[in-house]
Amino acid sequence: MSNKPISSNSQTDWERLDRMTDEEIDLSDCSEITPELFAKSVVRRGLPTTRNKAQVTLRVDQDVLEWFKSQGRGYQTQINALLRAYMEAHQ
Repeated sequence: MSNKPISSNSQTDWERLDRMTDEEIDLSDCSEITPELFAKSVVRRGLPTTRNKAQVTLRVDQDVLEWFKSQGRGYQTQINALLRAYMEAHQ
């Protein structure tokens, strides 16, 4: 972690933070990452894409689309992953 402030107005006490142990960090407002939550995670950034994507128009049932959208950001990536898994299972 860089201790350089990103602006001249930084009010972060970097020296105090550097001295803190893991036990001193208050994580009470962070939810625990369960195995189920971790299994649902999707890496969206930082990894190079290995395949080219094609933009298509696809007709799906409205309730199916709404359900995927209700899952939050990345619903199109989730749909693609499910289609890929189906494709690979049927090759």
